[in-house]
Amino acid sequence: MTQSGETPRRGRTRPSQVTAKLTIPFVGEVAGLWEPADAERTAAWELYFQLASRVAVVPLERDEGVLREALTSLYSLYDVTRGILHEHGPAVAPPVPPGRLTFGVLAMVTLNRVLRPLLTVWHPRLSAYEALRPEGTDPVSYERAWPEADELRSQLDATRQALRSLARTLQQVAEVGDLIDLPVPRPPLPPPARAPQPPDHPGPRHGDGPTGGTPPPMTRGSTAFCGVPRGSYPSLSGRARGSHMSGVAVRPAAAMRTSPTRRSSLGTDRPGAGPTIESLSAEGFSAIGR
Repeated sequence: MTQSGETPRRGRTRPSQVTAKLTIPFVGEVAGLWEPADAERTAAWELYFQLASRVAVVPLERDEGVLREALTSLYSLYDVTRGILHEHGPAVAPPVPPGRLTFGVLAMVTLNRVLRPLLTVWHPRLSAYEALRPEGTDPVSYERAWPEADELRSQLDATRQALRSLARTLQQVAEVGDLIDLPVPRPPLPPPARAPQPPDHPGPRHGDGPTGGTPPPMTRGSTAFCGVPRGSYPSLSGRARGSHMSGVAVRPAAAMRTSPTRRSSLGTDRPGAGPTIESLSAEGFSAIGR
């Protein structure tokens, strides 16, 4: 029951026939009149939903997406389309006169003239290239360095145009809104990932850049050792040197395990409790460096 002044809603009139058009990459197009039955309308919705929810109809930019993912999506779409045909049976492929189309005809043209040529050529090519990827190499960076990547992207774009033309026809037959070009802006792309450095890359030095870098290894005689330049205390005796540097842990691990435990109330070694600088062996300095 409607309120005063409100216009009653009218039911939608289903189109009795639509002009179907399917573009075939690098070949041409298939066009004709389609008078869909109820089973065909249901099948049209199922396939339209599958197309709208896959990367198959979304543009793939140069630094966006993964080629392997796009091929896998198209391969799964192949199986989904066959499943829809099998589920609905002959009701979606009735005999029609020349110049007329059915859901079954459009689906089989999509499988055998649009998807099959792309998958049979490019799936083995990409698989052969992926098999040569060195261990430890980033898969995305390796794929984008493929010499044939741009050609495959071009082929994927042509296939996308064909699937979008099919999706528009299915949308009209299923009588649903646009689920592909949504009225919502796409989120911004994340910054591109930095390429991993090779193992022999020297990396930043200590103090370089805002983060300070990685400190150099501590070796005997180096400026970085204990933060004191070599030769800056030539007149200190061996015991004085050990006392002067007791705050920076100059004792090797072996000496720390075997020396007597004489500790002050603060928990630090008392002067003279450990060996002097002269008594540190080459093995002790190596332990500190590690």
